[in-house]
Amino acid sequence: MTEGTPVTVKITLIKNETQNIRSFFFEPSFVFSPGQFVMVWVPGVDEIPMALSSQNSITVQNVGDATAALFALAPGDRLGIRGPFGNGFFKGEKVLAIAGGVGAAPLLPLAKADCVMTLLLGARTETELLFVDQLDECTDVMIATDDGSLGYHGFVTALMDDLNLTAYDRIAVCGPEVMMRAVLTKVAEKGLEHKTEFSLHRYMKCGVGVCGSCCIDPSGLRVCRDGPVFPGTILLKSEFGHYMRDASGTKKNI
Repeated sequence: MTEGTPVTVKITLIKNETQNIRSFFFEPSFVFSPGQFVMVWVPGVDEIPMALSSQNSITVQNVGDATAALFALAPGDRLGIRGPFGNGFFKGEKVLAIAGGVGAAPLLPLAKADCVMTLLLGARTETELLFVDQLDECTDVMIATDDGSLGYHGFVTALMDDLNLTAYDRIAVCGPEVMMRAVLTKVAEKGLEHKTEFSLHRYMKCGVGVCGSCCIDPSGLRVCRDGPVFPGTILLKSEFGHYMRDASGTKKNI
């Protein structure tokens, strides 16, 4: 697809992943690198950034007006998509992936590309874990749930304590920002922040680096053009894990 040119896609299948997360499959498909995102236009509602969970799908959590409108659609309905945009994850043979909640979506294509040696998968409870069967087919999966309903009882970051982090070429992370900040803190204590990369989610208006709404402090780097995947060395002394900005530019604590 031509970058920046809107493409109309038709929804072919909607799959319920959890109670409030669905995967929307569409045609045509897109050529992309795992971790890149697209701008999804819900006609008459809004345009929002979404990670691709495959070449022809996005996986969406129902959290606001635009996503609620998505959840009201059915196969045969149409969306507008621009992209893919931004940087993806590093592709190597010895990658540790850490996913929390819907953050598993952009890491699924990385695992399917045979790049992930180990994947730590976390959620609040067993019924909110994403893509367990698919991930089990292509990598070694370790599970943690906050309530202990499956796997380790506690946060997914605790699973890192049982691993030799120096054995991995890269550590790819996506999930709630508080969780990602905890990962960065752990690896920085071992001097391994140079191995990490994190997928950021920020409010975006244009998706092509013009409006500046997704700039991060203090570097001014744009999540849409310079990210959404950033190395931990850049994020260590940034707003990451502390606050982000809403549509008006006002800081919102995380």
